[in-house]
Amino acid sequence: MDDIANDISTTIGRRIHTERTMRDWSLAELAERSGVSKAMLSTIERGMTSPTAALLVRIAAAFGMTLSTLIARAELQGGGLLREADQPVWRDPDTGYVRRHLSPASDMPLELIKVHLPAGARVSLPAASYAFIKQQIWLISGQLEFTEGDVVHRLEPGDCLALGAPSDCIFHALEAGAHYLVALVRG
Repeated sequence: MDDIANDISTTIGRRIHTERTMRDWSLAELAERSGVSKAMLSTIERGMTSPTAALLVRIAAAFGMTLSTLIARAELQGGGLLREADQPVWRDPDTGYVRRHLSPASDMPLELIKVHLPAGARVSLPAASYAFIKQQIWLISGQLEFTEGDVVHRLEPGDCLALGAPSDCIFHALEAGAHYLVALVRG
């Protein structure tokens, strides 16, 4: 694991530990609520591994928050301006999915996230990851096949999709990969 990935993993691990401690939950309780083993949670909290998006979604949902909120709480220090060099970037070690959190920390319910999904990569997220948010996806470049429940949307550059009620979703970058912006509103 490179130094940047190690720093982010450590920061995310500390945030998970903080969220768990604030709730007065044991590792066993978080494991039961998230479906992630105690051993894996311990490894993540100590920053010894870079967790996948799927694991982080399950942990965030157990806390009643989105993946975006969990990472934002881990990385952002506050202030109205978030310079590009300071925007948290996270990479899923399994898929190569790269997520850049664009929004500065604030009380505003809007968050902007820029995503790069490599050609052929597929990321599946459960309905629980959408339970606390409304979101739209705007494709910047490439092609994205987005499955929302039983409905498949094929997005071309410039297309914008507003997601419906929470359902299991699959992001699939076609041959050119996909760069897209996600705008989400919490609450």
